[in-house]
Amino acid sequence: MALFEGAGVAIVTPMQDNYELDFAKLEELINFQIANDTDSIIIMGTTGEASTMSEEEHIECVRMAVSITNKRIPVIAGTGSNDTKTALHLAKSAQGAGADGLLVVTPYYNKATQGGLIRYYNRIAAAVDLPIILYNVPSRTGCNIAPETTAKLAKDVENIVGIKDATGDVTNALRIMQLTDGAFDLYSGEDGQVIPFLAAGGIGVISVLSNIAPKFTHDMIVSYLNGDRKKALDMQLKVLSLCDALFCEVNPIPVKTALNLMGMEAGPLREPLTPMAVANEERLKTAMKEFGLL
Repeated sequence: MALFEGAGVAIVTPMQDNYELDFAKLEELINFQIANDTDSIIIMGTTGEASTMSEEEHIECVRMAVSITNKRIPVIAGTGSNDTKTALHLAKSAQGAGADGLLVVTPYYNKATQGGLIRYYNRIAAAVDLPIILYNVPSRTGCNIAPETTAKLAKDVENIVGIKDATGDVTNALRIMQLTDGAFDLYSGEDGQVIPFLAAGGIGVISVLSNIAPKFTHDMIVSYLNGDRKKALDMQLKVLSLCDALFCEVNPIPVKTALNLMGMEAGPLREPLTPMAVANEERLKTAMKEFGLL
């Protein structure tokens, strides 16, 4: 059984003006997501600014998300690292905090070989009893999981159950599904390509868009999975300009800005992330107004 089908939100990490974590606001955001039919909370991913967190903060965010969600929907913790020892520590700590599953990004910067990726994922999978979703985002990590490597891990490691494919390459997703006989949970990592990934055999998205339009994102996927593909495609086309605006600067700068524009007070970004450029913020505002969020 899949960890989830539908829309999982790659949730932001709200912060106070002094850049300390704001867990009261995190509770508000998680409750907003659940009230609007989001299917899973993904905590401490790229959108959650995990790369700026200490290990203690990282684990505390997972613990708080689990506590706030209180089994209403699954909580999936981002736990990858460029250092296998750190990845193992984060994975074990997330399991201890009560996470339902792990989203494990490839090692970044050091550019592991495919053999190194197999060893990395095998070691993490052996250290925990949780289902694991691979996270392939080579534009950020400089490291790509080849479809053949994905298929080997899917075949050989029982608790490696799916992949978040943020390559932007639907052919890559098709190759994964071909090599795994479709018996692997595929999630789009691109909000602008949800419907093409569902057509490739996917079961959902791990979404930035869901932070600001959770019910829309959930309903788009449910429409497709329930057979109303025309409605789902129309929804994808309707949201495309907003998706483009959400990625006109590096994530999560635009989505955190969008939440603040909506009065949801997600707070500032930790450096080296910086406030959005004025021209890009105006572009974002326009897209939000056209979509009906402002």
